[in-house]
Amino acid sequence: MSTTPHPALHTRLCELTGIRVPIVQTGMGYVSDPRLTAATANAGGLGILAGGTMSSAELASAIAQTKALTSAPFGVNLRADRPDAAAQVDLLIRERVKVASFALAPKPELIARCKEAGLVVIPSIGARRHAEKVAAWGADAVVVQGGEGGGHTGPVPTSVLLPQVCEAVDIPVIAAGGFCDGRGLVAALAYGAAGVAMGTRFLLTQESPVAQAVKESYLGRAVTDTVVTSEVDGVPNRVLRTEVVERIEQTKPWQRMTRAARNAIAFQRLSGTSWPDLVREAVATKRARELSWSQVVMSANAPMLYRAGLHDGREDVGVLASGQVVGRIDDLPTCAELIERIVAEAGAVLSAFEQQKQ
Repeated sequence: MSTTPHPALHTRLCELTGIRVPIVQTGMGYVSDPRLTAATANAGGLGILAGGTMSSAELASAIAQTKALTSAPFGVNLRADRPDAAAQVDLLIRERVKVASFALAPKPELIARCKEAGLVVIPSIGARRHAEKVAAWGADAVVVQGGEGGGHTGPVPTSVLLPQVCEAVDIPVIAAGGFCDGRGLVAALAYGAAGVAMGTRFLLTQESPVAQAVKESYLGRAVTDTVVTSEVDGVPNRVLRTEVVERIEQTKPWQRMTRAARNAIAFQRLSGTSWPDLVREAVATKRARELSWSQVVMSANAPMLYRAGLHDGREDVGVLASGQVVGRIDDLPTCAELIERIVAEAGAVLSAFEQQKQ
């Protein structure tokens, strides 16, 4: 029997998306599949399907599978710089998906298209100015990731960035980077957030598709066992410190570019994306992230390296994204058990505060 959430846990995020508790499972590439997304949704949180690493056909199939597993609201994470971004938004509209989540800030017209059709738009940002920009464009909420978070990340810790963004915008703010339990949820609410988003914590659940051996590797890590590197795709990524990452960082620039070119060819074959579309995507990525052309070429590394590590379970050749919070995680619960535990912990903390005031 599920715990009745403390009244303080019914936040603006719950009202906006129709979820029971303000806990979001992020749209992790090669991790957030239909099973994980639906399990989160069924447990009362907001599951986000990782559409950014899928073709449109794959995404259509994944949405159908997710809908077959849950009747609760869920979201889909998209890449706003993809040539088919507008077509994927249309797919979400046709399928009546509740939330459109964006890894990069979508253009104003894409936000407008989503909102006209009733989609809730939630971009992820890593700086106050980005939050202010998407809020002005009509975003319904933002995910704010501090430097502790895994994958693409910035230099500012959550404890500094989160209150700064909460003070700057009047839309619901979802805190990411360093969260895994009920105490963290209460702390985020105290900073002004309307909920928390977690990647690493949901990666380490029973429903996560990551290979068991890789999950065990994560469980053995300390908070100091991650590293931020720009050698995966040209921009800072927080990943587990492994021999593969050390080798990548030690390779010469020309070797990195050669590897990136090979990965670009492999990704093109795997995704089925035409070369003209791949070039257009590269140009859009360069503009959106303000990258150099060498960084754009290197960006082909990330999908293949993450796929090898997370999807194929090849820790010996792949890269494993991870937040620093990995060092605080020591079990593999179901999504239902995890969310139930977080709700109970948060309720206990909030109730203790109330008793102290009496």
